[in-house]
Amino acid sequence: MAIGFMAIFQMGAIALPLSHLFGSEALEYRLANAQASTAIVDPQSLQTLLSIRDGLTDLRSVIGVAGAQENGVHEWAGLLARSSDEFTPVNTLADDPALIIYTSGTTGDPKGALLAHRSILGNLSGFSHSHDFFPKEGDKFWSPADWAWAGGLFDALLPTWYEGLTILGYRGKFDPEKAFDLLQRYEIRNTFLFPTALKLMMKAVPKPRQSYQLNLRSMMSAGESVGVTVFEWARDQLNVTLNEMFGQTEINYVVGNCQAAWPVKPGSIGRGYPGHRVMIIDEEGQPVKAGELGEIAVNRFDIHGELDPVFFLEYWRNPQATKEKFIGDWGCTGDQGRMDEDGYIWYQGRSDDIIKSSGYRIGPSEIENCLLRHPSIALAAVVGKPDESKGAIVKAFIVLQPGEKPSLGLEDDIRQHVRSRLAPYEYPREIEFVDSLPMTTTGKIQRKELRLRDSIGKN
Repeated sequence: MAIGFMAIFQMGAIALPLSHLFGSEALEYRLANAQASTAIVDPQSLQTLLSIRDGLTDLRSVIGVAGAQENGVHEWAGLLARSSDEFTPVNTLADDPALIIYTSGTTGDPKGALLAHRSILGNLSGFSHSHDFFPKEGDKFWSPADWAWAGGLFDALLPTWYEGLTILGYRGKFDPEKAFDLLQRYEIRNTFLFPTALKLMMKAVPKPRQSYQLNLRSMMSAGESVGVTVFEWARDQLNVTLNEMFGQTEINYVVGNCQAAWPVKPGSIGRGYPGHRVMIIDEEGQPVKAGELGEIAVNRFDIHGELDPVFFLEYWRNPQATKEKFIGDWGCTGDQGRMDEDGYIWYQGRSDDIIKSSGYRIGPSEIENCLLRHPSIALAAVVGKPDESKGAIVKAFIVLQPGEKPSLGLEDDIRQHVRSRLAPYEYPREIEFVDSLPMTTTGKIQRKELRLRDSIGKN
């Protein structure tokens, strides 16, 4: 996959990374919408692709790797053996398209974010800061982030290779103890771990230094709010100051921390990385006052008045969605936050996830991080449940630690745990214990699925 990226960029073509986890419908929609002409697949993906191939009118060639063979499928090794050793890379301009990465489709069909060659370079300043001025001598990178997503590509593979350094590739389901083993065995110095992964690692191995010899120099986390509990655990037990980062497929690596350059405020996602213009705005696109809740936005022009290089070009074949992404020159992220007087941003959740209860606007992240500090809780997700008198109430879906069992007494203890630490209106009035939480392939909690599940159950 990584070799394919290098070849495609040098050809001047457009790369379309797709996860091997996609089923037939998800795969068909993206291939058809992107008008893909060539597919490079492994055995795990080949049969799924062949089942939908007749409907993909733009798909001309299928190349199989690692033993993926069928009639009509070209063999990678055979093509390579017949190829020339000489190739002249195509000259590409900064604004020429390089990648289409599809968003998760939380609101409607997934959208293909078309990214330019400049995005790869524009991403580097944020990456370097989030890893305390990467690279340094001895640095070696690993992340469980899938290379089919912006997180795996722009936050791991491409910047590491740009610097000519080693990145560890491991294909397997995430397991917290396996993660510790990889960090130790391969002497990893730099890592990007999703908050969900860190929470699982913290719960599975609370005191890792008793069992593992780790030599981490830098750690970045993004995708959800990390929270104070995980931050303190990483500092005390992993001996590393965690740099939280914020970005999205369309506008990556724009906000974050760099403990080597400025103080980290635990619980904050940091401040705008050098060069970017970041603000909290209201629905009219106007900046809000310090401490007020609003949407995290990034200006399409950087501090020098030039177009910010991390911005996507457009949504593929979707001009209306491209237009709706902006209010004037502000690129809207769809994420809510507060900015303090020092310019640090405190993430509050997706705009769709904000709970409006009795006149209060409540972000789920703060409550989830508070719940995680309860010793009986392994994972937690918070949503708003419709209520006639309050508009909505806070409902918590909770995965318990192994050996813990649901009870009315535990519910009361959990409520008191939150009530004593947060505002009175933030404690969960309803609690449901579940075996697992719905997650995206990038490790984000799918609160939309929880709201839908709750609605179906009620009906």
